[in-house]
Amino acid sequence: MHFSINTAFMPTEQLVPIARTADELGYHGIAVPDHVVDLETLRTPYPYTPDGSRRWALDAQWPDPWVLVGALAAVTTRLRFVTTVYVPALRNPLTVAKSVGTAAVLSGNRVALGVGIGWCEEEFELLGQDFRTRGRRTDEALALCRAMWTPGMKSFEGEFHSVPPLAMEPTPTEQPPIYVGGLSEVAFRRAARHDGWVGDMYRTDEAIAHATRLAEVRRELGRTGDFEVLVALTDAYLPEHFVRAREGGVTECMTMPWAYYHGMDAALEQKLEGMRRFADDVLAPLAAGV
Repeated sequence: MHFSINTAFMPTEQLVPIARTADELGYHGIAVPDHVVDLETLRTPYPYTPDGSRRWALDAQWPDPWVLVGALAAVTTRLRFVTTVYVPALRNPLTVAKSVGTAAVLSGNRVALGVGIGWCEEEFELLGQDFRTRGRRTDEALALCRAMWTPGMKSFEGEFHSVPPLAMEPTPTEQPPIYVGGLSEVAFRRAARHDGWVGDMYRTDEAIAHATRLAEVRRELGRTGDFEVLVALTDAYLPEHFVRAREGGVTECMTMPWAYYHGMDAALEQKLEGMRRFADDVLAPLAAGV
């Protein structure tokens, strides 16, 4: 079981010291969310709460994921970075390929591209992107990125983009893994075609059920090899709880470990202290084979 620090809604100035501490303590990675803007008034309900309201305050900070990854990679040596989740359909896919590929090069292949199709129609409208075609455009963007992350001249022909022979350098020496978010069967099948799935906050039983279904979909599609399942567990806090999740197919837990000790409104020093305590209480026993 791997553990990544979830950086959602956090003050941007805290992220460098948190990444440095996570790197020193043996955490696996940093999870980076994405929104370009956060509109004051929405007509699109947020899909992950019962009443459609947002989980965050309007003053929550959303730093650009790839600028942030570049900054954090420069002050760490082993920590990995995953977007949870980035929305390619909000952008031109060539710029997505360029940003992710450059981050992979500068970090020494320590990045994974976690994607979603997006939920906020108003954000798509503001950025001049078609909301109705976002699923097909996401699939095409991922295929285009794969093509662009290869050295030398390459071209691409798709439904939405035709790319003549061109060079996009630098290119990573390893293809960044692609993880897909979403709870629908379409999202599960999209994830199964790639390298992993990014979930939301679940009880352990729910997370195991999703991991089980994803494994079934992968078998249906004839997919083999490693597959990552990233979730936040709402009812796990002891090593044995995480062992059960791991045995059920969860490979990585996104966490804010200070919340166990100091609550969600912890100050920076409390966050760093909570990360150290969680490393002693959970990471070390799991590494020892508990």
